[in-house]
Formats: sequence, structure tokens, C-alpha cells
Amino acid sequence: MFAGLSKAMALGLLRDRAAVFFMLLFPLMFLVFLGALLKGDSTPRVEIVQIGRVEVLDALPAETREGLDDFLELRKSGDREKALDEVRAGDVDAVLWQHGDEVRLRYSAADPTRAGNVRAVVNSLVQQANIAATGQPPAYELTAAQAEDESMKAIQFLTPGLLGWAVSMSAVMGSALVLVSWRKKRILRRLWLAPVSAGSVIAARVGVTVGLALLQTLVFLGVATLPYYGLELSGHWWLSLPLVVCGTLAFMSMGLVVGAWAKTEEAANGVSQLVVLPMAFLSGAFFPLEGTPAWVRAVSDIFPLKHLTEAMQDVLSRGQGWDAALPVMGGLLLFAVVLTAVAARLFRWDDA
Repeated sequence: MFAGLSKAMALGLLRDRAAVFFMLLFPLMFLVFLGALLKGDSTPRVEIVQIGRVEVLDALPAETREGLDDFLELRKSGDREKALDEVRAGDVDAVLWQHGDEVRLRYSAADPTRAGNVRAVVNSLVQQANIAATGQPPAYELTAAQAEDESMKAIQFLTPGLLGWAVSMSAVMGSALVLVSWRKKRILRRLWLAPVSAGSVIAARVGVTVGLALLQTLVFLGVATLPYYGLELSGHWWLSLPLVVCGTLAFMSMGLVVGAWAKTEEAANGVSQLVVLPMAFLSGAFFPLEGTPAWVRAVSDIFPLKHLTEAMQDVLSRGQGWDAALPVMGGLLLFAVVLTAVAARLFRWDDA
């Protein structure tokens, strides 16, 4: 009976082309396009036009100039007004010239991020020149390097977040819409009266949803590890599979609460979107939360997607193992138990 129910539910899902698109292909499209967009160097080069002679640049040793080529593109010109027009038009980032002992920098405020990069680069060069002019060695020296290995790319952070979002969307919306649809069509009533246990029905639904989530995981990892995208899996990457299972159960419980409360498929769909989209944006699935206000980070701690995303990053990209995965798995399962109990209190076999 369990196998028959699981097969029927899986075939029903596959026949629904819209469901297949939004649960499988739509999230994968984000990975494909964003992965291609962000696959290059994450630090953009700053393009500066130099007018005339500027001591802080022209006096640099050759080896230092070569090191600047990674993040600074320098072009010399004798026409200051034309260069300023290029900055205003957004064709270059800044114009630099020297007036006596004063180094003058003009940049566009239209892009605050690039403007900040320009000011940081030029300020660093000026400070180095000031130190060199004193003839004294610097009292302190900063040695900086990234904490991850040199293979760390944007795809390492993008894949866990988008995968978590895909799993959450499939589980929440799938559970909510199926529960409402079955209630409206009296399928739940017929199952209640049929010689089949409620445990078999629930186990079949859980099995299909978990199977879909594991399929999403394998597809995502298969695409992300292609040479074009270059995802480097850590030695404990396989812990992402039990994490996805626990996350799916947590998100299914959210969908069950929505489905138990909603009376129509339209309402279930709308409430599911109101749950999934804010959760995705406030959980760091699309962008890191380090620069967000403190209240955003506090709210994000409520959502299971934040903890799933961070644990997935730990085991897929950061080389961490059971210590990072087990607490999150336990928390997700506890979350699932609590919300399933809430859904059970709200559950109705039919609309009567």
C-alpha cells in the first residue's frame, strides 16, 4: 500500500508541469544564471585616468606597479575636462591629478561601492607615499589573507543558499497545496474511509517530498561542480544529504500549517509565498547578512532556512563536519515536531 501510494503521488507530481517547473527548473535557473554572472573575480578592477605626473603613482617601484594591475587599471591622459566627462558618464571610475603637494581625486557618487573602492585604493597609495617620504620604516605591518583556501569562489556560497531556497519552496508549497486540493476534492475523506492507515498516507507523502528534495540536491551539485562553475566540494559534502532531509521535514511542517488553515488553493499559494520569499531574503539564501541591520539578523534566527543554509555552507564549502551539521539537524527536527503538532490541531478532513 505504501509503495502504491508513493508511486501515485510521484506520478501526479510529474504530470503537473507547472509544479515541476517551479519546484525543479525555476530554482535551477537561478543557479545557472547567477553562477555564470558571478563566476569571475568578485573584486572589480578600478579604472582611473591619470592627468599629467602624479608622484604617488609615478614613483612606485616596478614590482609594486605590477601588483596593482590585479585591481587597478590606470590610463594616462592630458585632457582633464574630457576625463571628468568620462567619469560623469560612468565610462571610468575616477580622475587623478597632482596640484603641488596635493593629490586631487574626482569620482562619481552614482555607484557608492565603486566610489569607496576608488577612495580606498588611492588613499592607500597616498599613505604609502607619505611613509616613504619620512624615510622611516612603518611601525606596524598588516598581513592579510582570506580565511578560506584560494579556490573559494562565489559559487561556493551561492549553491547552498539557492539549494536551501529550492528545497524550502518545494516542501512548503507542495505540502500546503496538496493538503488543500485533497480536502476540496474529498480525497482526504475517501482515504479516511478506505482500508488504509493514516500513517501510510503520511509516510508516502513525506517519502515523495524527501525524494524530490534529494533529487534537487543532486541536480544542483551536479550543475555547480561542472568545470564552468567550479564548485569545490569539501570532504564532508555528503552531510548535505541528511541536512536536506531534516530541512525538508521542517519546511513540510510549515506547509502543513498553511494547508490546514487555508480553505482554497489560491489562499494556500498566497500564504506559502508570504512565508517562503521573506524567509529566503532574510535568511541569507540570496545575499550575506553581515552588512544588514541587527534586527534583520535577529529575525533571521527564527527561520529554519538560515540555519540550513549556514550548515550547508559549512559542510559543502568550509570543510566542517558533524559538529556543524548535528546541532542544525536536531533543531530542524524539533521545529518540524512543533509545527506538525500545530498543524494537527488545525487539521480538518473536509470543508464541512
